[in-house]
Amino acid sequence: MNIKPIIFPKMRRLLGQVGENITLARLRRKFTSEQVAERAGISLEDLAEIEHGSPDISIGMYTVVLRVLNLDKDIYRIAEDDVLGRKLQDIELINKNIK
Repeated sequence: MNIKPIIFPKMRRLLGQVGENITLARLRRKFTSEQVAERAGISLEDLAEIEHGSPDISIGMYTVVLRVLNLDKDIYRIAEDDVLGRKLQDIELINKNIK
């Protein structure tokens, strides 16, 4: 069963920014689309989708392109600083100590 997630406008803008960042990184390195697609083992169409921030492309394909651009370690930054999660955890810890 293939369920398509709902992508809200804010998330589309964020993905668009990721795609733009990837495009700029490629251009700064003076790589052509063809070079990146070939090195990543993906089609030019998929690279174009990535550079447009398509939500239909797997995160795995994004990471292969990041690897070609020597930016693959940036993937570790996703959810790196979980402010909300820490606040929720702190509230739980405080409540346990109050009881």
